[in-house]
Order: sequence, then C-alpha cells, then structure tokens
Amino acid sequence: MTKVLIKGLGLIGSSLALAIKQAHPTITLIGCDIDAASLSYAQQQNIIDISTTDFSTAAPQSDVIILASPVNIIIKDLQLLATLTLKPHVLITDVGSTKQTIVKAAKPLQQQGIAFIGGHPMAGSHKSGVTAGRIDLFENAFYFLVPQLTSPQIIAQLQDLLSATHVKWLTVTPQQHDRIVGQLSHLPHIVAAGLVNETQTTLQNSPLGLRLAAGGFKTLTRIASSDPTMWTTILLENAPLISAQLQDYIAALSQIQTDLKNLNKPAIEQFFTNAKITRDHLGPQQLGSLPNFFDLFLNIPDQVGAIADVTQLLATGHINLVNIHILEVREDIDGVLQLTFDNAKNQQQAANLLRAANYQIIRRN
Repeated sequence: MTKVLIKGLGLIGSSLALAIKQAHPTITLIGCDIDAASLSYAQQQNIIDISTTDFSTAAPQSDVIILASPVNIIIKDLQLLATLTLKPHVLITDVGSTKQTIVKAAKPLQQQGIAFIGGHPMAGSHKSGVTAGRIDLFENAFYFLVPQLTSPQIIAQLQDLLSATHVKWLTVTPQQHDRIVGQLSHLPHIVAAGLVNETQTTLQNSPLGLRLAAGGFKTLTRIASSDPTMWTTILLENAPLISAQLQDYIAALSQIQTDLKNLNKPAIEQFFTNAKITRDHLGPQQLGSLPNFFDLFLNIPDQVGAIADVTQLLATGHINLVNIHILEVREDIDGVLQLTFDNAKNQQQAANLLRAANYQIIRRN
C-alpha cells in the first residue's frame, strides 16, 4: 500500500484520511472531489498529499480506492472502475449506507478478480464537509464490513489501513446490513422527520407552538436535523425494504389508534409494557456478546458547571468517556445525563466514583 485514493472529501472521507495518515504516515493520500475548495482546504491542512478532480486518471495509479461519495455516486464510480485498467492487487472499498445495490454494482469488478469490500461506518455528525473531518469521528463506533468472498488477508489489510479509527468491526451480509440499518437508522429518520413536520402543522396557529418543545420531543427528533439531500438519496437506494418496514410501523400505529378509540386499557398498557421491556434490555448483558457501549444515566441539576463537575470527576479517576448526551433539561428540575463508556470496567469505576460523590444513578445499560 503506497497510494490510497479517497473519492469524496466530505465528513467521512476527510475523517478516514486523517486516521490513515496517523497510522500510516508514509502512505501517499490522493484526494478526489468535484469541489475545488474542498480539495484546496484538504491539501492546505495536510489531510491529503495530492488533490485531483480526475478520478479516471487517479484510480489506475492507486493501491487502495475508498469511495466516500453519496450512494448513487458510489454506484456510478464502481461501474466506471470496471472499465478501467487497475493495478492487479488493488483493494476497493466504500462507506455507503446501503449495501445490496452497491455490492451488485461491484460484481463486474469482482468477476475480474479485483478485491472489493463493502463498508459502512456507523458514525456521523450534524456538521458536514471537509472542514468537519475529525480523526476521532469513528472511535468506538460500529463499522460494518461486507466482504463476501474476499480473503481474510485482504480484510486484515483494510482493517490495518483503518486501524487508527478504533472502530468495532462487524461482518454481515448485504441483506443483513440493509435490514438492520433500515430498521435502526433509516426508519427512525423518517419517524423523526414526520413527527416534526406533523407537529409544526398542528401547532402552527398556537402562540407558543414549538417554543415549548424540549425534553423528550427534542431527544426523539434530534436526527430530523440531518442533511435532507443525503437522506433522500439513502432512502431511494433502500426504498423497497424501507417501504416494507414503514408499512409495519404504520400498522402498529393504526393498532394503537384503534385501541385508543375503543378505550382498550389492557392493550394500551401492553403496548407500552412491551416497548419498555425491549428498551430496558438493550445491551450486551441481555442480548449477547455483540460489541456495545456501556451507559450510565444519572440525575444532574440544571445549573452552571454541573456537567463540568461530572467530567472533571471522571478525568480525575482516569476514566475514558466515549460520549456524553443530555437527554432532558427542564428548568428548576434535574436533567438526565447519559454517559457512555467503551467497556464494563470503566462503567463500573465511573458508577462507584459518581455514587461516592452523591450523584444518583437512575439506570445503567
């Protein structure tokens, strides 16, 4: 691996470039993008070594090709790559959020004996573009691999190239990937956006309206702020499966609507009971040994310095905090702070420290 070509220098592409440079500083990184400003910024910031807008010329010179554009562009790039004379041992991978259509587009390459590994890092940000790239974007995130018939040696080569991302690798089939991501990511984005749009319509004539939105509503609909163009493309590429999952969700809503009309108290209570049982049992202890995060939820006062006190306490104990999330903030009432750790040991040590400091832990996953 002497030359790595990254097509698409957005948030994901630039973050991968930073990680590759950290682990393999001698590799030549070639950045390819249609936006000249992105290329200029990436080179000025030493994110890449060489910039180009000519994918057809750069690809045959590369040992590894990472396709980090939107899914519809990845498919076109794979079709183009199948017509080019590439290096005999080139490795091609992508970061697209749907896999069946991409794997299908890669078949002509694989039939030529070219190694292709489908990939999808489950990480992102509300920010976008090359300026949002971060070397720690993927840390402790799940990274799906769809290697199919690719040899273990080539898979290990890709994992070594991306070793500085510090991700948790998960190998799946294209069908498994699209079904899982459709239900856990794509459908929730539709639900969140739909709830925001419906609420805006319902409350548009209210003097207070969405100004009262806080707590549960803001937590539930946070992902509705995602990039509309990107999510339109994602949904269209996984449309049949998402449509079926959406229909199942509509059926569930219709059933609870019927139960409400009929004042069916047992059915309504069972609806919430089933959801609570499932949600409370998320995590590796209940669902198996799949790599996961370890969470603590604690009451925290809504006052200046409250979060800083918690993070300082963890820092004093040399406990690594993967993520922090405010689930609910209400004036004059305790909020709920979610702390995420990468292993059970850190979670337990944090719990001990926080309890000793008189913090109330209300739940742990």
